Amino acid sequence: MKIENKLEKIFEFLNSNREHNHQLQERFYSSVLKPFNSVPEKVISLLYHIANTQSQPKIDNLARFFIGLHENIECLNSFQSFVEFVKPKNETEYNFRTLYLGMEKQSGWGKKTSALFVKTIFHLHNTEYSKDLKIWNDVPKTFEKNDEFFLPVDAVIISIFKKLNSEIKWDFEKVNTTLKKIYKEKEIEVWDDLWFWGFITQNGTGENRKFEWNVNKYWALKETDKNKIQIKIIENKAEIFLKLMN
Repeated sequence: MKIENKLEKIFEFLNSNREHNHQLQERFYSSVLKPFNSVPEKVISLLYHIANTQSQPKIDNLARFFIGLHENIECLNSFQSFVEFVKPKNETEYNFRTLYLGMEKQSGWGKKTSALFVKTIFHLHNTEYSKDLKIWNDVPKTFEKNDEFFLPVDAVIISIFKKLNSEIKWDFEKVNTTLKKIYKEKEIEVWDDLWFWGFITQNGTGENRKFEWNVNKYWALKETDKNKIQIKIIENKAEIFLKLMN
């Protein structure tokens, strides 16, 4: 089966099961944002949490980023002012693409974490999550012309694409360019759910990963629903997901 056909079947699965990862994301966003009252505090909390998803964060570089942020704390008051703070000088648009390009250039930030931050900002303001999670009032609610969405690609997602086609050298760029040939920005956002299903169906690391239901990884995620009935539902869905990669 061609990889395009496999991708379409996986996309259909992801699109039909959005509520599971959505609930997890909602709990995560709430835990990160709700303890704080001011907009700058919320943004800084979010940035710290996302920066620390890196397996080997470059502490000195991240420190420089956060020092600069605190020295320009007013930039956190709106989407436009934050984009203005991080964006490359040659960029004139205030959209998700520019935010990604700007974050990627920041000290201590990589492609995956930059894409993860942009994805999170989109989620918090696209009206599909609780209104009280909204941070800024000027964030685009959808993808306009010339805008672009990048999937936060990490080892979990790369392993899935290797499983689909081991002859291709997969990385952040290759996964995103492959998806962009088939899917539009809003559809690529659906692919963000791939991480959840990939994480709970992988065992081991590196080239030795096995693809199988991993209940321990499910339990390791703080925000997952720990109800026994719900876990069984997820397990059954995970088995369906695993078959789609063969």
